[in-house]
Parts: sequence; structure tokens; C-alpha cells
Amino acid sequence: MDKKTIFNQLTVRYPALVNLESAIGKAAAAIIECYTMGGKLLICGNGGSSSDSEHFSAELMKSFENRRPLVLKLANKLKKIAGSRGEMLAEKLECGLPAVPLSANSALITAISNDTEPGLVFAQQVVGYGKTGDILIGISTSGNSQNVIDACITAKALEMKVIGITGKSGGKMKNFCDILINVPEDKTADAQELQLPVIHSICRIVENHFFPHSKK
Repeated sequence: MDKKTIFNQLTVRYPALVNLESAIGKAAAAIIECYTMGGKLLICGNGGSSSDSEHFSAELMKSFENRRPLVLKLANKLKKIAGSRGEMLAEKLECGLPAVPLSANSALITAISNDTEPGLVFAQQVVGYGKTGDILIGISTSGNSQNVIDACITAKALEMKVIGITGKSGGKMKNFCDILINVPEDKTADAQELQLPVIHSICRIVENHFFPHSKK
């Protein structure tokens, strides 16, 4: 499925997103460039946006809509190391696109909250995981979640690119985003209903770039 088809399907189902086609395309292109250069995504948000950050990661770390067979070199190494077990691994494992949800590690989050400052749970992980060329994706319906904003500031200091997925205003977060996808809703639930199809469209574009001819 090409990018135009993906956008057409998105805007037919969600006409309110028609004006975000350019921003979504820029976000997908930035992620493709990041992966091409060996980078990774760090994704963060609170509450429902935390769930969306894990959802986003899950669609990238394994097959979403296309098959992602392992590269032959890795498949052959698995078989050489472990015989029949290696053959099973070579058959079942899939190529992943590295994406780390920053709300998933409860031991680390509670350590940061207890030992330093609760509001730094995302920024501290950006310091630990992030490097120049990586991307931080901050998800916030208000755009004013301070822990997400602090993560954006930290990512900018590390010369990472920052993609914001927010509600209509973009909040304070928009000041620290290289690319802003601000869905045209203010209420939390209504904004989240539009953010998920945005996430899925980005994942479709990125997956089709790297795995274009291997439908499930």
C-alpha cells in the first residue's frame, strides 16, 4: 500500500484529519530516516497516552500488517548455532523497528520517582537511552504535560528530533517539537480517538517502506 492510498483511507474514515496529511507525512519520513541511519524511537505519554506509546511501540517492534522475515544472514546464524531450534527461531522471529515506550519499566520509573523527582521519569530515560539521530515522540492531548515537555527539552539538548502528537492547541509542547501533529479536538477522549488512527497511519507508511512486498 503506497502513502497516497494510506492517506486516502485515513481521511475518508476521519475527515477531520485532512489538514494533517503534511505533518503525518513529515513524521513518517523522519522516522524512516532515523531507522535508515540506525537510530531508534523513544515514546512517552501519560494515562491513555501512555497506553498509546506502548501501542505505537508494539506496532513497530514486530509485524503490523506486513510479514517481516529475518534477513538471511541472521537466519543462517541461528540455524548454525542451534540446529533445529535455530530453524524454528529463524522461521518465527520477525524483523523489528526499535521503539522504546518510556512508561513500560515500572522498576526504573519508581526508582526515578523515589530517588530524584517524579516529574523527570521521561527526561531521565531520554538521557539514558537517547543519542543524536534518535527521535522522541511525545503524546499529550493537552500538550501541557510537564514530564513530556521536559523529555522534549532533554531530547532537543541531545540533538534528537522531536515529534509531538497533541490536541488542537499543541499546548506548551509545540515550542519544543520539530514536527507537530495536533489533531483538531480539545477534549481528551475526542483527541485520543483521532490520535490512534494517526499512529496507525505512521506505522503503515514506515512498515511499507521497509517491508513493502510481504503482506500477511
